[in-house]
Amino acid sequence: MSESGPIRILLVDDQPLLRMGFRLILEGEDDLCVVGEASEGAEAVRRVAELRPDVVLMDVQMPVLDGIEATRAISSSGSAARIIILTTFDLDEYAFAGLQAGASAFLLKDVAPAELVSAVRVVARGDAVVAPRITQRLLETYVRSGRPADDGAAPSPPSPGARMGRDRLLEDLTPRETEMLEAISEGLSNAEIAHRYFLSEATVKT
Repeated sequence: MSESGPIRILLVDDQPLLRMGFRLILEGEDDLCVVGEASEGAEAVRRVAELRPDVVLMDVQMPVLDGIEATRAISSSGSAARIIILTTFDLDEYAFAGLQAGASAFLLKDVAPAELVSAVRVVARGDAVVAPRITQRLLETYVRSGRPADDGAAPSPPSPGARMGRDRLLEDLTPRETEMLEAISEGLSNAEIAHRYFLSEATVKT
């Protein structure tokens, strides 16, 4: 729950049944409130300005303006809304583009209801959430220089030493920061990382 009341949520999806399903899940929680809906990206941008939601659940493929461009427009407008991109497509390009556009989270639409609710709360607090099976590939793309396997399977993560040798950007990381990166690649939350390394969550976030 935000300081002024329940977390305010805007639902953006061109399928009414999906919006209805998300609404039923979210409004079953005392600290969450769906304040509006939009069926395409341009409408979403307008509704964010009108309703000032805390969190936006954003579909990717929509008419008029897709979710990535809508996310970019909302982020560049100075809105404080945090955006969770939801898609049925488990594709790297959507995850990369969405996060670069300013999204705080990327989840697949087959996410369990409890995980969706948790993601909304986490994002509303200012943290980021990425589906675990996307996290590894995100890190591989930005940390590794090697190509994915030809058979389409996600390659096994390289050892820390191999990563350090392949990307000069990693040379600037301290040993502790490298540990944090490894923990992130496992899909651990801030709280789990803090517990593992006996740190405060604030330190982990930093």
